[in-house]
Amino acid sequence: MALSVSAAVLMLVMVWVLVKRSGLKLTHAIICALLGFYLASTSIAPSIQAVTANVAGMINNLKL
Repeated sequence: MALSVSAAVLMLVMVWVLVKRSGLKLTHAIICALLGFYLASTSIAPSIQAVTANVAGMINNLKL
């Protein structure tokens, strides 16, 4: 659960930066958020969650 909250906060910050700095329109950001909600209710959601968890695990194992 902590991973999903952290990822959600990180993505929210990234969208805010894109809206403010890169000219992303708010309507486009809203459409992308709605797409995320619709993807979460499909059969592909577990695969997306597994890929996200694997990438987070790989980043966690990096030694910088």
